[in-house]
Amino acid sequence: MHYGWIVAGIVFAILLCSAGVRATPGVLIIPIEKALGWERTTVSSAVALNLVLFGLMGPFAGSAMLRFGIRRVVLTGLTLLVIGTASSTQVTQPWQLLLTWGLIVGIGSGMCANVLAVTVANRWFTERRGLVSGLLSASTATGQLVFLPLLASVASQYGWRSVAWTVSCAVMLLIPLVAWLMVERPRDLALRSYGAQQDDVAQTATGNPAAFAISMLWQAARVRDFWLLFATFFVCGLSTNGLIGTHFISFCYDGGMPELQAASILATMGLFNLVGTSFSGWLTDRFDCRKLLFWYYGLRGLSLMYLPFSDLSLTGIAIFSVFYGLDWVATVPPTMRLATNTFGRRNGPIVFGWIYVGHQCGSALAAGGGGLLRAEFGVYTGAFLISGIACIFASAGVLAIRRQRPHAEVPA
Repeated sequence: MHYGWIVAGIVFAILLCSAGVRATPGVLIIPIEKALGWERTTVSSAVALNLVLFGLMGPFAGSAMLRFGIRRVVLTGLTLLVIGTASSTQVTQPWQLLLTWGLIVGIGSGMCANVLAVTVANRWFTERRGLVSGLLSASTATGQLVFLPLLASVASQYGWRSVAWTVSCAVMLLIPLVAWLMVERPRDLALRSYGAQQDDVAQTATGNPAAFAISMLWQAARVRDFWLLFATFFVCGLSTNGLIGTHFISFCYDGGMPELQAASILATMGLFNLVGTSFSGWLTDRFDCRKLLFWYYGLRGLSLMYLPFSDLSLTGIAIFSVFYGLDWVATVPPTMRLATNTFGRRNGPIVFGWIYVGHQCGSALAAGGGGLLRAEFGVYTGAFLISGIACIFASAGVLAIRRQRPHAEVPA
């Protein structure tokens, strides 16, 4: 077996636990409301800060991986996740939740995010890169599948603080695994990347990684396709993590569904997401990424506009779970490929990190805005309709991106 598959497996585990940490606030909203008497908008604001920092850290983490190596950056991120989740068990004031779950967990999870996936896929795979990107992106779905029912059960039986301790321990177990098995590049083991016909050229960066990340933003900002990818990925975040990932359990609870059952449905969507995103990666290696994104955003928009009128019936929620679940993170592999083709294998992960900032800004807007709309009108209908309409516009916007073709590296 090529060692690249082992590295991909380690990264899958990292992203899986990181996804479990990010999915935890959806389980915690109602228990914290009951235990501490806080309003839903208070908890949603911490989630919104978490989502913004999760995205904002991406390009800086990608630059730091070029400068200091993947292992050091990931170990730092995992340590912050342990500190943030464990410390959150002691909060008694809203600002403490913002500090722990918003600031510390947001920065830590941002260092173990999708930029890590695209960096590893580009370094270790020449062939099957789209498939690997799809599998790593699907770790988000698997994280939900593994963590959500467990965390919802723990919350109902032992309280919300036990949930934070559970995810903290899960992340802690990853630290020795990463320190032992993570290898930076194929050439460190006298290998070529999977499917490569010639030796890989070392792709490193010198100087201040923060300055390098900002310089990449300056260069990418002059390319029209960057803004198209940024805008459409903003809509991706608006319609996934920030809305469904944060408010779906609360939406079902408002409709009379028990929290554990709603978490199980969300986990089921994660199972379909695992299939859909992996298949999307396979399609990315074979078809025009723009056309794939057109269908993904369009179908997602229709499913979101349908959800508020499903009445949470067994048939209605099953249709939504399958339809939306297959599409949830399917947009990530083709977006990764378009970023790499436009900006090159070395700079592509960093530029994708800036594109992912747009994703998380959309997530934060949906997390905070969804809570505000629910507080103002007593229902989530407006939030779902706005997100669905935005997806329809995004499906048209991706067709304006130039046809994918490998470009030369953007000079540093």
